[in-house]
Amino acid sequence: MKRLLLTLAAASMLVGCGQTKKTEVQEAPESIETQKMVALSFDDGPNTTTTVHMLDMLQKHGVKGSFYVIGQNINDESAAIMKRAYEMGCDIQNHSFSHGDMTKLSEEELKEEIQKTTDLIVKYIGVEPNYFRPPYISHNQTMHETIDLTFISGAGIEDWVPSIDAQERAKRILDLAKDGLIYLLHDMLGNEATVEALDIAIPQLKEQGYQFVTVPELFKAKNITPEKGTIYTYLLKE
Repeated sequence: MKRLLLTLAAASMLVGCGQTKKTEVQEAPESIETQKMVALSFDDGPNTTTTVHMLDMLQKHGVKGSFYVIGQNINDESAAIMKRAYEMGCDIQNHSFSHGDMTKLSEEELKEEIQKTTDLIVKYIGVEPNYFRPPYISHNQTMHETIDLTFISGAGIEDWVPSIDAQERAKRILDLAKDGLIYLLHDMLGNEATVEALDIAIPQLKEQGYQFVTVPELFKAKNITPEKGTIYTYLLKE
């Protein structure tokens, strides 16, 4: 609830015909600590169709998100889309190179999966990723010890299931909403129902007072320093 600043302007002073001056009430701006924030994050791009439509939707509503990219999906054509996302204020993060179960890999294989994707992001965007979402959210101690990035999970809506339509996806997005939440969504090829779902959900979340930020911005705004060995979905205490 917004705080009110009450200014008593000479309340006890007589003005005119024995009347006191009217008390002025000024509304204080909401501080960043009290703003409700969520982060939209998207897996499995980039591509030249659904990722484009996802960016169009974010741009339509004036919001941004975080994109966790698969290295083997990055080429000259899809990289142009990735660059557009970055120029819109979105961040580009690591989702492995080949999207396999990384718990079965050796340390050297883990390093290769991460480095190959990081190198491609740097090649096309010029910025190294600091965050990593493990494929299938499958992770183990070896991964945490080997991969020097902040591990991110997120609250999902099963939007990889074709039978779940846009209306149901939007409902799930709205039902999950709470301050400090990271959403786990997908811009994978053909996943247009999630694009449609966001067209429904974003305006309603805005009406509820939510601000949309990237994952790194969410950590900064909530004053959370990422810890090694932790994987994050929600940044505030229950």
